[in-house]
Formats: sequence, C-alpha cells, structure tokens
Amino acid sequence: MLSRVAENLYWMARYIERAEDTARLLSVNSHLMLDLPRHLPLGWGPLIEMTGTLEAFRERHGDFDERSVVHFLCADTQSGSSILSALASARENLRTTRDVVPREIWEEVNQLYLSVADQAENGVSPRRRDAFLKSVIRGCQTLTGLIEGTLSHGPARTFIELGRQLERVDMTTRIVDVRSASLLPQNPEELLPFENLQWMSVLKSLTAYQMYRQQVRLRVRGPDVLRFLLQDPNLPRSIACSLETLGHELQLLPRQDRVAATVSLVRADVVDADIQALAHSPSKLHAFVDELQIGFAAIHDTLSATYFVSADSIPHVTQRQTQSHAGDQDIDDD
Repeated sequence: MLSRVAENLYWMARYIERAEDTARLLSVNSHLMLDLPRHLPLGWGPLIEMTGTLEAFRERHGDFDERSVVHFLCADTQSGSSILSALASARENLRTTRDVVPREIWEEVNQLYLSVADQAENGVSPRRRDAFLKSVIRGCQTLTGLIEGTLSHGPARTFIELGRQLERVDMTTRIVDVRSASLLPQNPEELLPFENLQWMSVLKSLTAYQMYRQQVRLRVRGPDVLRFLLQDPNLPRSIACSLETLGHELQLLPRQDRVAATVSLVRADVVDADIQALAHSPSKLHAFVDELQIGFAAIHDTLSATYFVSADSIPHVTQRQTQSHAGDQDIDDD
C-alpha cells in the first residue's frame, strides 16, 4: 500500500473517532448540567480543556459560556477539534483514497458530513442539540459497523484500526485527566455530595457506565473508575484494551518492530500503574497522564516514520501537546 493512502486512511479513522467522542462529551455534559445545582463550579470550560484547544478558543471567545463552547466544538470550521471540522477532514482524507474501500463507506462518510454541515449552518440550538449529537454518534457508529462488516482484512483495514485506537486512547486520557482534577481528594466540599454523579458522567462519556456496573458491581467510586478505564482488559475504550488492540493490529504489518515495542512500553506503564496511589494524589495522576500522552505521541511519530514519511522529518516528542491533539495532520491531501 502506498504510504499516502495508508496515511489518509489512518487520519480518516482518527477524525471519525474524534467527532464521535466530542459528540459524546457534549451530550453527557449537557445532561450533567441539568442534574447538578447551578452554583457548582463546573460549567463548560472543562470540555475545551479536554480537547486541548484552550488557546484557539480564547482567540475567538471571551467566556466559557454554553453557547460559545457548543458552537466551538460543534460547528467552528477553524477548530480542528470541532465535529464539523473533524468530519470535513475525514471526508477529504477518504475522498482521495476511496477506491480502496467499499463504496458504501465513502457514501456514508460523505452523507454524514453533508448532514452535519447542513444542521450546523442552521445553528445547534439547545432544543435541537440532543438530536444533533445523537445523529453524529450514530453516524460514526454506522461507519464503524460498515468498516467491520464490509472491508476485507488487509493493510487498509489495519491502518484504519490503528488510527481509531490511537485517537481513542488520547481522548480517554484527556477526559480522565480533566475530570479527575475536580473529583479527587482536594476538591471543594460542595462537590463531595455530587461526586458519584460526576464519576458516572465520566463513564458515560466513554459509553462505559453499564459495563462498569456489570463488571465492578460496586457503587461508582473514583479509584474503581480509574482502574476500569485505565486497566480493564475487556472494555473496548479502556487504555489497556486499546493498546492491546494496537499491538495486535501492528503484527499484521511488515517492519513493525519499533512501533510495536513503543506500544508495549506504554501499555506496560498502564498495566503496572498503582491506581490507589494515583487516585489519592491528583498531581501524581496528572503527571502519569502527561507521560501517557508523551507515549501516545511517540507511537504516532514512530508509526509515521515507519509507514508515512521519512524518519528525518519527525520531531522528537519532549512534552505533552496540550493545545492540540498529538500529531494532528495538516490537511494538504489534494
């Protein structure tokens, strides 16, 4: 497979996963705001922190009010983390390589983008928001199902899966990092009565609440949620499970030794982490997540150097990229 084709498929999958995860975040936060008293200091700002776009947001908005945040994450064409921009990028990446996937996949990506663009043009009002976000989530899930059910097992499918899993672990760690900052021991007293409700929102952001109740069988507590989202081997959206899938997919490719070794190192850090220590020290958890983010960026860089571009053009990752998703693509695929 040509490196440009592989790279486009990889990024198409990352952007589809990003659109779905962003829609989930907005949906869960909307419902959480209805359940919590208005005086609690949560609001909409944490969503911008999760997507790593604080600087870009502040350039165009003064306050983290509901309207500004929702527009920025749904319909802002200048934000690479908005749902509309992510789907536009996914569509453009697939447009130039659509001959390697079944036609139905291209048609679904194209239709999803056009539908979201049309709805975004009319504005995502509070009354229409829930239906809008559900349509994005279901559209992305439909695409995942089409890929699983129609695309032959081969390099194209492998690079799509690599992109999906790497974007997934990136978003999961961002959610854990930002939400835990206000929920672990040093949180204000007025938040304590609603701690259970907020940890439930973390699980729901990752569609993990029901699986948590089935497998953990305890009330929703911070340490148990962290262990479940970081280390559970069976939850599709846990860090350990996604990295395991990444390693498995890499075995199907040639010259995968360096990338696979990087994935193994990061996964070992996750599996061996002392969750109790992290759960009782927000600073330790934040530092741990920073290290994971550096590891994810290293996986992306090694993957790019091996399969997409020359190794000389890949910068060495020395710190967490907090203002954008690690390794974000410049759209120049025409």
